[in-house]
Amino acid sequence: MTPQQPSDFSRPITTPGFARREFLQSAGALAAGVWSSWHLESALGFQANDTLRVACIGTGGRCRRLMQTLREMPNVKLVGVCDVWDHHLAEGQKLADEKAFTEKDYRRVLDRKDVDAVVIGTPDHWHVPITIAACEAGKDVYVEKPLTHDLEEGKAVIAVQKKTKQVVQVGTQQRSMPQFQKGKEIVQSGVLGEIHKVHLTWNRNSDRFQRTPLNIDPNSVDWKMFLGNAPDQPFDEYRFRNWRWFWDFGGGILTDLMVHFIDVAHWFLDLGAPIMATTIGDHFASEGLWETPDTIQTLLKYPKGVQIYFEGTFVNARNGAMLEFMGSEATLYLDRGRYEIHPERKKKIEYSEFILGTGPRGADFYDKPDGESVHLTNWVDAIRTRKEPSAPVEAGVSAAAAAQLGNIAYRTGQVAHWDADA
Repeated sequence: MTPQQPSDFSRPITTPGFARREFLQSAGALAAGVWSSWHLESALGFQANDTLRVACIGTGGRCRRLMQTLREMPNVKLVGVCDVWDHHLAEGQKLADEKAFTEKDYRRVLDRKDVDAVVIGTPDHWHVPITIAACEAGKDVYVEKPLTHDLEEGKAVIAVQKKTKQVVQVGTQQRSMPQFQKGKEIVQSGVLGEIHKVHLTWNRNSDRFQRTPLNIDPNSVDWKMFLGNAPDQPFDEYRFRNWRWFWDFGGGILTDLMVHFIDVAHWFLDLGAPIMATTIGDHFASEGLWETPDTIQTLLKYPKGVQIYFEGTFVNARNGAMLEFMGSEATLYLDRGRYEIHPERKKKIEYSEFILGTGPRGADFYDKPDGESVHLTNWVDAIRTRKEPSAPVEAGVSAAAAAQLGNIAYRTGQVAHWDADA
């Protein structure tokens, strides 16, 4: 990025040039889930009064949070739920339409003609296989992050989406949140100066390291279906419920948390996947329990002269969840509830801020804006208009690739290099 003369972004937020009132009104409307009039033309005929029939695959806690939002949207009906575990199936059914069907095999969901779109909330290793199958079955898709589970999956899922032209929204909801959209304008205005370094954090301090009995009946789980393309292994209730921390099913802190903010960095700076990664990680509290580290730091290098540094841990919550674009003129701080512009010493730009959330600085989640609501709204709008959603498949592949390259560096103990075009 090259520096420009100070713009409206250099003024305090209270100045008329920043249109604070308009921004507040816009953000408030998004947070409240206010819907604009839909475009009447649609390749699938989903007009304003048509019912969009959605089935949810993998109805664990995260998916059920999405279901709670979807069930309140006008002209959206949750017609089916699918999960490999009887308990999650029953919990998902409580949030769906009273006549919703239930399945344990996602393929039977995709075979149905009374399903227009699917929400995929499965473990990571199922994201791409089900997304591809759903696109080929003519279903639009909302898939949780990370989109891919390994570097080789990216090209295949992009190719299928382009061929079928189904709407695929990846669950990196920052792209639909107003403070991040305004942050992109700030970065691309050039007011921050030249940006060569971006700092990301996702730090928590929570006890997730106890292997207490869960008393899950193996007969209530279709374990073979859960494994999918993972190596065959005996049923393990801890792995089943904590799959994010095992390589066969997830990718630890980098794929679970870093992807959110690395996606923002890619989006703001128009970056593809990194070309180099070096990573260190440790098991300070999870030794002998998790495969993925509970504390990790990775440094990513990009071809446009940009370094991105991420730190994440479960043993200290300082600096919470945030990212900073560090420019020669100023630094832009962002989290899920605000942004702040911090000028460098003796620079003309002034400090400014916009505080949208109600929680503490750097918190994971805020009540307003409701990231899930605005992101799901964007997805449904894209289905009805056949326009590209805010987090398209290419963005999901790029963000996941950064996390996977970082994990490769950690697991090999070497600097990892990658050529995305090879």
